[in-house]
Amino acid sequence: NISVVLATGKQSLPIIVCTIATSLIVAYVLHKVMNIPGKISTLIGVGSSICGGSAIAATAPVIEADDEDVARSISVIFLFNVLAALIFPTLGHAIGLGTEGFAVFAGTAVNDTSSVTAAASTAEGIYGYSGILSAAVTVKLTRTLAIIPITLGLSLIRAKKSAKEGKQAAKFSLKRAFPMFILYFVIAAVITTVCIHMGIDAGVFQPIKELSKFMIIMAMAAIGLNSNVIQLIKTGGKPILVGASCWCGITIVSLIMQHI
Repeated sequence: NISVVLATGKQSLPIIVCTIATSLIVAYVLHKVMNIPGKISTLIGVGSSICGGSAIAATAPVIEADDEDVARSISVIFLFNVLAALIFPTLGHAIGLGTEGFAVFAGTAVNDTSSVTAAASTAEGIYGYSGILSAAVTVKLTRTLAIIPITLGLSLIRAKKSAKEGKQAAKFSLKRAFPMFILYFVIAAVITTVCIHMGIDAGVFQPIKELSKFMIIMAMAAIGLNSNVIQLIKTGGKPILVGASCWCGITIVSLIMQHI
């Protein structure tokens, strides 16, 4: 329902801003302190803070990252996505987060939308409440909109740096940066809102919700089949450290902000 979407997004906005800032700052500090390549740090920082693979795909052309940087960054992000989907539902329940609290926690502390959905779906079973998934996804998609200003900012920084070096920088593309699944989410929310106002029972949508969960399972399986964890561990020591630090930082800040 659109009114619920707006209320949930507004309520979670301060936490979203703080978690995004935390991840970007942690990635930048580790880049400087440990001499980690800037492109890898940027991609993992953006992917952790905003929207996993989607944010990495939108950012890579802007900072002129190569395919290896992108593949390694996405592998790191999904490693921690899987851990979050497995750990967070039980963790949230154990530390006493309510259903609304867990929805905000999942939406702000899990890297990728598909993994937010997986964690929230699991939590619904643990909590015995069916509203966690929709609230968590709403928070996550509000957070995902940050792709646009972040990629625009990186584009401006890159252009300034390239101008000093006498090079031609990659131009910012709104079409490439805008996450299209947010548009589909809004369309679905509008349809739901109109149907509810027409008096149609919300239970009509239940089969579609079950289908969506099945599709998310297939998507997560596909990601797993394309991830070589052993290879990642052998070659990605520093990227994994960046990913772990960003992930832990976001998790801690999300919980602290909720407590405040």
